[in-house]
Amino acid sequence: MVASKKNVVRKRPGRPATGQDPVTAIRLSAEMRKAVDDWAAKQEDAPGRSEAIRRLVELGLKARGK
Repeated sequence: MVASKKNVVRKRPGRPATGQDPVTAIRLSAEMRKAVDDWAAKQEDAPGRSEAIRRLVELGLKARGK
């Protein structure tokens, strides 16, 4: 019997990629985390901390241009 030639795709070790954007870590004081969490809680959709930080950065960048 002749062995079949199959294209085998090997998985890369480690955790699979979850997104397209690179991860950027920041350090926030307890007071800053509380302020971000408080701001997020006031939003209609109550975003998580990461999404709240992204939104606040976008708001800050837009305000800077004015």
